Amino acid sequence: MQLTAPARRRTGIRDTDGMAVASFVLGLLGLLVLNVFLGPLAIVLASLALWRGTQRRGRAFLGLGLGIADLVVLVAFMQADSTISWSF
Repeated sequence: MQLTAPARRRTGIRDTDGMAVASFVLGLLGLLVLNVFLGPLAIVLASLALWRGTQRRGRAFLGLGLGIADLVVLVAFMQADSTISWSF
């Protein structure tokens, strides 16, 4: 007698899909606020999702690109203001 339903997908794949989506969302938010923290976090999550073989490769690549863009925007504003942080 089986008490639980058989698993249709491995939880590891679902976790990597979640990491891909999280990297996209954090990269997008990082363009607006806290890009010094959210940019590297988006890069790490996207890299882990790609390395573990996510089904959502497009979102992982977008998260990776947005994380890199976060850091580029931070460097550009730092050069313009000659400070470590930037503000409007």
